[in-house]
Amino acid sequence: MYIPPAFEVEDPERLARFMVQNSFATLITQDENGLPFASHVPLLYEPEPKPGLLLGHLARANTQWRHFENQRDVLVIFHGPHAYISPRWYDSSPAVPTWNYAVVHAYGTPTVFTGENRLEALVRQVVKFYEGDGENSWRADLPPDFMSKQLKAIVGFEIRLNRLEGKFKLGQNRQKEDIIGTYNALNQSARAEDRLLAEFMKDEGFVG
Repeated sequence: MYIPPAFEVEDPERLARFMVQNSFATLITQDENGLPFASHVPLLYEPEPKPGLLLGHLARANTQWRHFENQRDVLVIFHGPHAYISPRWYDSSPAVPTWNYAVVHAYGTPTVFTGENRLEALVRQVVKFYEGDGENSWRADLPPDFMSKQLKAIVGFEIRLNRLEGKFKLGQNRQKEDIIGTYNALNQSARAEDRLLAEFMKDEGFVG
């Protein structure tokens, strides 16, 4: 990924937090002919062994999991908020439009697992992550035969990460007044995605 120094994020904690908060990712592999193939899947991040581990599953009917057999690294893209940026929002001029966004690229080696016990543990881990521990949370308390049938239809995998790249393009190359103007415009936008980017800018410390 092309990353100008101003936008590069190397802090492992920031990258890990981003992957956890934006866990619906794009998994990219190469098939036996070297052609790219992508699936969109929720992935759980675990910090050990460093720089981390990703856990997920695919439908058994999705042939992508067979690409893991070639032992090539895979690419996983975690997408954050993004938005069009108008030069109208800047204090300085001349200027041109741009697009601000945040993204993390994770590279690693995948391994498949199909054992029913481990698959069930993974499914329950995923459910707990998204449902939480609230009183009304769904507990995946399914009839054993139904659960077994569902598990036979999926393939689990883990990706041992070996490299992370982070790019948070939030106007770091602009003067402070331009960043504030951008934040104010995004924060007042009718588009939910714009407001999410403004919130992310605030969380990252770009505005007070």
